[in-house]
Parts: sequence; C-alpha cells; structure tokens
Amino acid sequence: MDTFTDKFPTFQLEDELLLEERRDVMYGHTYARRRRARDVRRAEQAAKAHAQQVYHSSFADDDGITKACSCPLLPLKTHIKGPAPASDPDKADIVDEAITFFRANVFFKNFHVKSSADKLLIYLTFYINIALKRLEGCRTLAVGTKAIINLGLEKVPVPGEPGFPFPGLFTLPQSQEEAELLRNYLKQIREETSGRLLNCAYRANGFPNKWWLAFAKRKFMNIVIL
Repeated sequence: MDTFTDKFPTFQLEDELLLEERRDVMYGHTYARRRRARDVRRAEQAAKAHAQQVYHSSFADDDGITKACSCPLLPLKTHIKGPAPASDPDKADIVDEAITFFRANVFFKNFHVKSSADKLLIYLTFYINIALKRLEGCRTLAVGTKAIINLGLEKVPVPGEPGFPFPGLFTLPQSQEEAELLRNYLKQIREETSGRLLNCAYRANGFPNKWWLAFAKRKFMNIVIL
C-alpha cells in the first residue's frame, strides 16, 4: 500500500508552512491586527493633549520690571493700594489675562513656564480656582461678595511659608523686606482679581453664572482645594 506521502507529496502540515509576513494562512489575504478600543481612545487623547497648549502670558518682556522672589510686579489697573505700578487703563493687564485664560488653563495638570510672567499667571489661575470654590455655594452676589471679602482677609503666604501652593515656583525671599514686598503685591493683585471675578461669576441680576461657577469643581495642576 502506498503511503500517504507517496500519494500527496506536496501536502504540508500547518507547522511546516513558511508564512509570508502579514499573510493569512487559509486565504492569502493581508491582515492587520485590530486595535483595542482602549488603545484607540488613549491615542486620541494623547493627540488631543498634544494639539492643545496652555495659554501663556503676553508680558514676557520683564525689562525694567521690579521683581520680588523672582515674581514680576507687573502693572495693574486698580484703585487698590499696593506696590503695583499703574497700568494703562485701555490695555489688558495680567489679571485680565488670568481671567480670560482661566477656563482653558484650569484643565491642565502641567504648565511649561516660558517667562517670569507665566509664574504669576499660574499663581492667579490657582487663586481664581480657590475663589470660585468659595463662591460655589453662594446663590446671590451679596453672599458671594461677603465670601470674597473673607477670603481677602486671610493671610497671604509667600514662598517658604506654610500654605504657599507652589514650592519652587518662586525663589525664597532673601530678606524680610523682599518677603513683605511680595506679600503686599500678592494681596493687592488677589483683591483686584476677586473684584473682577465677581463680575464674571454673577450676572447683572445678581444670580450665579453657571458657566463660571461650574469650574469650581476643576483642579488646576491637580491641586486639591480644601
């Protein structure tokens, strides 16, 4: 009796087949491994994150600007007393930038600093986050104003003191005078920011603007606000 291999000399077992790269064994069709839905979603998120960039301050040129702890004491449009120089009332200042960019920048967990003004922008973005958190349960402008006033009465920490939110963002003060200069500037700019923020957080009728107060739940740079 003839053996099987004598009758079918061209037959090959599956493990003897020499496969061409990316060829299907049975049909010879090209194939591509399907990407898992999770992998696709992650790739889309990575692409979106890469495409998005934080808004940086336009006040990159700090020539002639006084600094305290590497924080530029930028001019402000304000009537609040403090060390800030007066800004042109017809032009945007750093507070305008912080409020305008807040609802975009608050989503980011990282912020690449390109200038010293960016450091101040980071600080103000976080402060706006805190202020909105205080306003979250205030259902009228009058109640919200009281909450903001109470926030303004709190001590303003400077680098090296407990409660300062960004260790390493600014340099440590080299003297008590430098520490107080920065403290007074931060206090002034916080109060100015609070006043302008109330105009955004509440409508003309005194009721909350949900398109602003909804951002109280966000965590800028993943910092939990207590």
